[in-house]
Amino acid sequence: MPTIDRQELDRLERRNLQLTILSAVFVLVLAGGLASFMYPLVFVHLDGDNWTMRVAFFAFCALTLLFVVYLFDRQRTFTKLKQSLLAELERNVALQIQASTDLLRTMPDQNHFWDRLSMEFRRALTMEKNLSLVLAKSNANSHVAAKDVQAAYSDAAKAMARRLRPTDSIYRLADGFFGVVLPETDTLNAKRVAVRLQESLQDVRTKYGLSFDLSAHNYPEHVKSSHELEDIVKSLLPEEKQWESPAEVSVG
Repeated sequence: MPTIDRQELDRLERRNLQLTILSAVFVLVLAGGLASFMYPLVFVHLDGDNWTMRVAFFAFCALTLLFVVYLFDRQRTFTKLKQSLLAELERNVALQIQASTDLLRTMPDQNHFWDRLSMEFRRALTMEKNLSLVLAKSNANSHVAAKDVQAAYSDAAKAMARRLRPTDSIYRLADGFFGVVLPETDTLNAKRVAVRLQESLQDVRTKYGLSFDLSAHNYPEHVKSSHELEDIVKSLLPEEKQWESPAEVSVG
């Protein structure tokens, strides 16, 4: 969604006010000069139909004042439009933040992630299949405005979800930390998925300045037990987000 530069709006408002004042002064000076030339003909040198001249004189003065009033009313309308535009922008931002928060809140969390990972590991172990796990963690060096954090995480989750297969699943493990379970995926394909996910996060990086570090882990190439996968995930989790491990599933 395109953003609005408030400083640019303020600058445009100041320039519009300056133009309005300059136009009003210019009109008043010209009208005053013309009225000063008309005054002797209308009120001093009386000749012919004086009432017609006087009506024309007063009508000219009234039109001049109405035009000046119009100029300042136009400036007032511009200010109101700017204020309503900013109010609408703030409302849309608040709605976007709320929608992002709701999306993150409804995403499968740690408990769902661990249940799925345990189930897929048992399945891979029994059927002698590959199982890969891609972890995406926001970079600590990223600089994101506090009001944009939830929106950035939400956009990142949506961007990654669009690049996954129907059999894959994504989970929110913590703020800025996502886990992607890839059943029947070997190391090479897991790394390809990680590259695709990183490409999908390019827009998030451009828009919010938020980058993610992605890592791919595979059974049986990198780990031999579910406990090892758990340790990898827990090593990247914030301390308060770690959970008790279930029973280990190991080979043999």
